[in-house]
Amino acid sequence: MKSAMELFNIGEAAARSGVSAKMLRHYESLGLLPKVARTESGYRLYSEREVHTLRFIRRARDLGFSMAEIADLLKLWQNRRRSSADVKRIAQTHIADLERRLAEMTAMKNSLQQLVHCCHGDERPDCPILEGLAG
Repeated sequence: MKSAMELFNIGEAAARSGVSAKMLRHYESLGLLPKVARTESGYRLYSEREVHTLRFIRRARDLGFSMAEIADLLKLWQNRRRSSADVKRIAQTHIADLERRLAEMTAMKNSLQQLVHCCHGDERPDCPILEGLAG
């Protein structure tokens, strides 16, 4: 097992964090991950700290947080003098957004189900689904 002082190449960091190398470079370009050390030939080197940050980002993405929200959460996570109220506010705002999107998706599903129910799905050319899409 590697110690915390050892550095990992991009492939190792990706495997350890569960984040693809492409996304790892993307997060670095967005500033979510600080610029990392590089070898003389320009290859990125990641410490366990960066890998830990990548895991944080991956878990936040898994919960559907936006990149802007993740940036805010990262700043709060790294600030030991943070207020948990700030973190809770971000999470509550995200929950409200998820509830809004769920309601929109439920309405879309219900509309589509109604159109599908009205369609005979046979050899006839008339189709309520196409008519519904046409307005």
